[in-house]
Amino acid sequence: TEETLEILKNIKDRYEDHHNVQYTDEAIEACVYLTNRYMNDRYSPDKAIDALDESGSRVHITNIEVPKNILDLEKDLDEIKSEKKEAISKQKFEDAATIRDKEKSIESKLSHAKDIWEKQLKSKKEVVTEENVENVVAMMTGIPVQRVSTRESKKLVKMPDNLKNKIIGQDDAINMIVRAIKRNRVGLKDPNKPIGSFIFLGPTGVGKTHLAKSLSEEMFDSTESLIRIDMSEYMEKFAVSRLIGAPTGYGGYEEGGQLTEKVRRKPYSIILLDEIEKAHPDVFNILLQALDDGELTDSMGRKVSFKNTIIIMTSNIGSRQLKDFGQGVGFNTSSRKDNTDDHSKSVIKKALAKSFAPEFLNRIDDVIVFNSLKKEHINKIIDIEMEDILKRIMEIGYSVKISGKAKDFIADKGFDQHFGARPLKRAIQKYFEDPLAEEIINSNITEGDSIKVDLNKEGDKLVMKLVKQKKKPSAKKKEKTD
Repeated sequence: TEETLEILKNIKDRYEDHHNVQYTDEAIEACVYLTNRYMNDRYSPDKAIDALDESGSRVHITNIEVPKNILDLEKDLDEIKSEKKEAISKQKFEDAATIRDKEKSIESKLSHAKDIWEKQLKSKKEVVTEENVENVVAMMTGIPVQRVSTRESKKLVKMPDNLKNKIIGQDDAINMIVRAIKRNRVGLKDPNKPIGSFIFLGPTGVGKTHLAKSLSEEMFDSTESLIRIDMSEYMEKFAVSRLIGAPTGYGGYEEGGQLTEKVRRKPYSIILLDEIEKAHPDVFNILLQALDDGELTDSMGRKVSFKNTIIIMTSNIGSRQLKDFGQGVGFNTSSRKDNTDDHSKSVIKKALAKSFAPEFLNRIDDVIVFNSLKKEHINKIIDIEMEDILKRIMEIGYSVKISGKAKDFIADKGFDQHFGARPLKRAIQKYFEDPLAEEIINSNITEGDSIKVDLNKEGDKLVMKLVKQKKKPSAKKKEKTD
């Protein structure tokens, strides 16, 4: 790093003359420090020199302003040239000679104006600051290395609440994840490790995978930066090498690794390793280096940096034991009911310790146990699920009004403490979507009509009622009535 800094200080004069800028000492140091930290697939001093060159070029281009007299002369020159071509095409050579003299006169004026302007530019050099270098490195790597802006700080403050609106009943898990992101953005995290590495544990259907997807949407405004790998594809020993790429001479060697190649192309991303307990134990040995040193070497010998990724692993380990044995033998007293979550967490953590090696667990930042969903959580989740369905219906051209009793009925049918929110989706399909589809097909429904959904008197099924759109009276009918 010191040698690179010395090289940049020695060559900066040439780049200052070339781009007509002036580099501050902080900008030179930022070129070395930021490229060293965030551009791991290239070598110093080349990457630092590129950042120096690019930042000078961007500052020069963005601040350059061509004087109006030069623009006017260039416009006049273009018009004269087109006139000369037209005269030649019409074989008016005397006119063309006169126009040529005018052209030479404008060219000399333009050349003189440019000389004056260039002298003025050289006397007034733009300054390249540390912030300019940060913007250039961010553009080159796709990693937000800039200081946290006011807009982004507001986004980080609101992030926990936004996630809690999408993921119901998992406040502790959300708070832990957001704290890791905040540490990274203000520059407090260890630069040689991933932003965060977490294991999400808990019963099926409580929002482990959904939290990773929602986090990607909050951070990147899309799910494209979520690298999802289903670990059930790596159950066999021979499949493990696919993560970093097949060895030399084996089929698929040139394709690169399923994990390393994606991270190399998108270094700032969320990695979701779904159902981690289904993977072969050798997978965990491969991940040790990524969790500890923040890098992996792929089959082609390239070092792939994981320093700007969030690694999330999900697992249902221990949930079968909870389903089969519950809280064990004994009366179901109120004190036992209050301690249900604590008991569940202890069972899951014991199962985790049995299944994974201590050196693997020791490298994880946090093991987050998701809570089982309760009845009040399902009542909130149904609003989120119904919102998407109602949007789709609106796009078709209809509107649906569903009563509170109808929602409570679906929530009752879709509540299962052991299976989380997934039975709710099936209940919505069975008790709401299927009858609604029948009503749309059987009724003479037109665009703009609405359907009211309510619970019947017996309380055992939903009733659909079609409400026709009121037609506006035509102009002819109005004339007759008049």
